[in-house]
Amino acid sequence: MGRAAIDFTLGSRRLVSVPRALSTWSFNLEDVLAGTLPPAPPSGPDGVRVLSAPAERLAEVAARYPGVIAGGRQDYRRHYIDMGQSFDAYLARFSGKTRSTLRRKARKLADEVPGGYTVTEHRTPAEIEAFLAAALPLSARTYQARLLDAGLPDTPEARRTMLEAAEADRMRAFLLHAGGQAVAYLSLPVEGETLVYAHLGYDPDWARLSVGTVLQMDALERLFAERRYRWFDFTEGEGAHKAMFGTHSATCASLVLLEPTLANRTLLGARAGFDAGVAGAKALAARSGALGRIRALLRA
Repeated sequence: MGRAAIDFTLGSRRLVSVPRALSTWSFNLEDVLAGTLPPAPPSGPDGVRVLSAPAERLAEVAARYPGVIAGGRQDYRRHYIDMGQSFDAYLARFSGKTRSTLRRKARKLADEVPGGYTVTEHRTPAEIEAFLAAALPLSARTYQARLLDAGLPDTPEARRTMLEAAEADRMRAFLLHAGGQAVAYLSLPVEGETLVYAHLGYDPDWARLSVGTVLQMDALERLFAERRYRWFDFTEGEGAHKAMFGTHSATCASLVLLEPTLANRTLLGARAGFDAGVAGAKALAARSGALGRIRALLRA
């Protein structure tokens, strides 16, 4: 059991965060595809946070905790890549226009940066230490870290977990270097036959050159070549990046199951009202053509 928070977010900006003492019930991709429910953890003092459960099994999930109240539900497609194919076969699923665009992004980066760019791969504990030395300062500059506290974790526990995974050959990490510095990173723990898309970040000053996309493609080519993995899991949440690179998706949902106290009922009521207001404003902005500009402002 640990501390979690019920967040009120507007686009990529977290406005309010209300802490709660919750246990976490998380579903990995293999659970979702097999249609199985992993063992349910004991409830925390305030309840349970459910992450990326199959949407069609939510009634069964809630039934494991009688008397709780559900809220903060987010439904999304959980994108993933079927890696039981060659990299060439994977590329063939893209349209000719998209393949051309991806190649052009890599060429543009190589042409515009003196000396071009390089990608380094990190697997062993020593290599992961080097990865963290470069990636952690970079992560602190990303909007995920600044606005959502979702950057690469910088704690002794997180470091230990990554190093133990590397010791067991269950860690893959990549850095893209350009202009004499690391400008993008990708961190991928390995769970069973699945690569888990844990963290991708890039220097916002380099966003114009699509360094995150270039790194993703380079890493995927290397990972396909290993012929070790069955799936690449983009985990919970939507996103254009995930939708573009994924080959399949599963309908999943995340939510919280809280003890029915007055404080928790009030909190979930406020969150539901807030989400409804945001959805209405988003629909209005989309109809007026202002949605893209608003998203850019929220990330600033």
